[in-house]
Amino acid sequence: MTNAERFETLCESVRGCMLCPLAKTRNRAVPGEGPIDAEIMFIGEAPGMNEDKQGRPFVGAAGQFLEELLGAAGLKRDEVYICNVLKCRPPGNRDPLPTEIETCRAYLDEQIDMVDPLVIVTLGRFSMARYFPGQTISRIHGRPKESGGCFYVPMFHPAAALHQQSLRDTIIEDFRRLPEIVERARGARHPLPTPVTTPEPERPQATQMHLFE
Repeated sequence: MTNAERFETLCESVRGCMLCPLAKTRNRAVPGEGPIDAEIMFIGEAPGMNEDKQGRPFVGAAGQFLEELLGAAGLKRDEVYICNVLKCRPPGNRDPLPTEIETCRAYLDEQIDMVDPLVIVTLGRFSMARYFPGQTISRIHGRPKESGGCFYVPMFHPAAALHQQSLRDTIIEDFRRLPEIVERARGARHPLPTPVTTPEPERPQATQMHLFE
């Protein structure tokens, strides 16, 4: 099965998923979207009201700010893969429950395996917790770590800046450092071969001639 076929099969599985009670309250599940060979994957927390209506991730006010942030990093939305920890909207936009996160884990695992990104950007504390357990986002935001050939970058959720304007410049600056992190990830995964040097042949040592020998 090709990656494109895997992607379509996964999306259909998510759209028809009935594994947890969120299936009874959602309008549409939100599998995720983007090129399946994207170098960067963004993982948010859960769909909101607009996402639940359209079946697409980050299409509300937070999504508009995310596109602005991508522009600050020299990126376009159609160049990155975007998904969420949860594939269905929790009622009233409440926080995801641990059981819901665990139920959706297999879907997210397959997305990560399928895209195999160089960089995973976690947006918000619930996606951050998967890779930075016990940490607080205010302490480690924008600071990448490498593990298994992938760089993980914790960042504030774009919605945080909508509620707290003082975070706006911080989030923009974190995004502006993404191109540098991507370059580091490329170098780590595809290191340049060490040039092979041919040793010069040893030259015979000159002998000094002595007079009257």
